[in-house]
Amino acid sequence: MLLLLLFLVAVLLPPRARAGEIIWGWEAGRHYRPYMAYVKIETGGDGEGGCRRLLIREDMMVTAGHCNCNLGNITVLLGADNVKIDELGKQEIWVCRQILHPEFNDKTDENDLMLLQLRHKAKMTQAVGTIPLSQEMVKKGAVCSVAGWGQTSIKTNAQPSPTLQEVELTVMGKRMCLSRPYLHYVPSRMLCVGKPQERKWPFLGDSGGPLVCDGKAQGIVSHGSGDGSTPSVFTRLSKYVCWIKKTLRKRKP
Repeated sequence: MLLLLLFLVAVLLPPRARAGEIIWGWEAGRHYRPYMAYVKIETGGDGEGGCRRLLIREDMMVTAGHCNCNLGNITVLLGADNVKIDELGKQEIWVCRQILHPEFNDKTDENDLMLLQLRHKAKMTQAVGTIPLSQEMVKKGAVCSVAGWGQTSIKTNAQPSPTLQEVELTVMGKRMCLSRPYLHYVPSRMLCVGKPQERKWPFLGDSGGPLVCDGKAQGIVSHGSGDGSTPSVFTRLSKYVCWIKKTLRKRKP
């Protein structure tokens, strides 16, 4: 399944919106995040890939469940810093299977998780690599980061960034997300993430992108507010490590 033209999957839908922006971020260093993947969907029309994936095995990626689609053939672009130009080290691989979490709820975004199996193994290089999944609960106050190629502005006509952007975020206490009625937040399965209260900058992470803390993936961007204000909700990966490992064993490379 896969190939060419790009399609915008993540759109702003108030009051609870799919995440699709990297606001107040900065350009990531060259090959600084070799686990990041840019999705390309063959739809017969123009567009930009809105959901991100992270490579956890040479042939397997993790993303958000709400990125599940049957819009066309899918490829992932690995080793890309700028998706608009030719770069040495880029690898484009077809996706052969989408494995949605069996209890994903597209109305509440519970269990917002999906695996993508690649048709063949990616070649591990300086530009392409995997990231480990954390099995430990991340603590409140931890400073983590999110990266992606999403919009860098909340303006409706803003264009996605061609270069990989990143932003630092803080893991917040559960009360902050529970106090936002527009968010569906389940503390045991989700993380509440945002900017510190004294820095009320807007933010929406790139859908399906990883929340990375101390070099490990702790969360997957799920949903947030329609205006880009914090906090945002992330799928808590430590809750799903057993399911992911079980699925990987079944889908040997």
